[in-house]
Amino acid sequence: MQRILVLLLVALAAPAAAQFRLPPVQPGPQGQPGQPGQPAQQGQPGQPGQQPGFGAPSPFQKPPAQAPASAPTRGPLLIDRIVAVVNKDVITQRDLNERVTVVASQLRRQNTPLPQQDVLERQVLERMITDRVQVQYANETGVRVEDLQVDRTVAMIAEQNRLSPADFRRALEREGIPYDKFRNDIREEMLIGRLREREVDSKIQIGESDIDNFLQEMDSGGKVVEYNLAHILVRVPDSASPEQIEGRLKRAQEAQTRARGGADFSQLAVSFSDAPDALAGGSMGWRAQDRLPELLVAPLAKMQPGEVTEVLRSPAGFHIVKLIERRGGDAGTFVVQQTRARHILVRVNEMVSEAESRRKIGLLRQRIVDGAKFEEIARLNSDDTASATRGGELGWVVAGDTVPEFERAMNQLKINEVSEPVRTAFGLHLIQVEERRTADLTADRKRLEARKALRDRRADEAYQEWLRQLRDRAFVQYRLDER
Repeated sequence: MQRILVLLLVALAAPAAAQFRLPPVQPGPQGQPGQPGQPAQQGQPGQPGQQPGFGAPSPFQKPPAQAPASAPTRGPLLIDRIVAVVNKDVITQRDLNERVTVVASQLRRQNTPLPQQDVLERQVLERMITDRVQVQYANETGVRVEDLQVDRTVAMIAEQNRLSPADFRRALEREGIPYDKFRNDIREEMLIGRLREREVDSKIQIGESDIDNFLQEMDSGGKVVEYNLAHILVRVPDSASPEQIEGRLKRAQEAQTRARGGADFSQLAVSFSDAPDALAGGSMGWRAQDRLPELLVAPLAKMQPGEVTEVLRSPAGFHIVKLIERRGGDAGTFVVQQTRARHILVRVNEMVSEAESRRKIGLLRQRIVDGAKFEEIARLNSDDTASATRGGELGWVVAGDTVPEFERAMNQLKINEVSEPVRTAFGLHLIQVEERRTADLTADRKRLEARKALRDRRADEAYQEWLRQLRDRAFVQYRLDER
């Protein structure tokens, strides 16, 4: 996907020199200026239609023709302009304005104070450049997202907002967000996610010795602590000069000083951070200690909620982190919440429309509510053939075993309650929770969880470093200040 937008100027027919031309002004008598369009006489200004020395116009003299009033002339009308060149692509002012509208709306919903307009524009432009570089690389290397997958994702977002597709579209338009633009942004986010998975996540290697060491640390009797964090990253280019590094450090120090002085951290993140989460106020959410980058583990262990770290250095740049909340529990046991559930899947694809699938799954749910057994309906109707033969049985699952949309809906159900239809990338689901328990993990499951924790710990750092190198290789020309 490549969008090429151009700078359009519409010039009206009038010559440019005529735009600012005024009627000629004749010199008046000494000490008094003449009037526009009136010939001046010695002693007093002349009057239209009078000859010098005569008191009235001649009856045979035609009055001077009145010049027709000319329509006001206008200069070139700016329709759009280029604000950045990214390799062989461009970002226009219209692109930027649309994204700023979306970001400002999101920040208001989060109650995050907006920075000054020029600061917000520059931050949004930087994010757009970073996204554009990744999308270009994804397209060049064969990463693809099909239209049907985009449609499913948009439908899921609408459902999460408890809106029909038509109502969701109208809601976007009320926010000033063009639907086609929103849909394209979703496609690009999916494309970037797949690119990251291929280029970064899939290349992280976790050895058995890494897992052994991790489990040994967990068995030492410490605490499994979780942190709610916000983050600012001031990125340093790969081949930065000492002067550039010093400038970036001063920028990070300014952000840290203002954060420690009581400034709103989310607003600072929007203004200062180069991280992908900057326009979300720098929120990292809840992170378990074992899933944190190693750079943050030691500083956070000594901090109290509300405190801000020193400026920390990594290969990606300079970091400032705020600890918002902390919670913890016993380590070493790997005790987790487990849920035993069933489900029925009705797929949505090229052969079966969304509307037809919704009609079908609605009828299946009504049959269960009316007294039919869930497992019998699943066995006869579910498109998940692996679980259908077991009456839709999924067995015991823990956090992370299912996709987020399925997990959220499942966690909200009471025992034996049947969910409303739940939309995921696989299709539409009905979910029934059979029972819940808290249990220790088996040895195999412990090693699996340890591998996931180590992968999460290394993934963010690896992604930031990969992204920095990709961004540094790109040709970027800024034109935002060329008003």
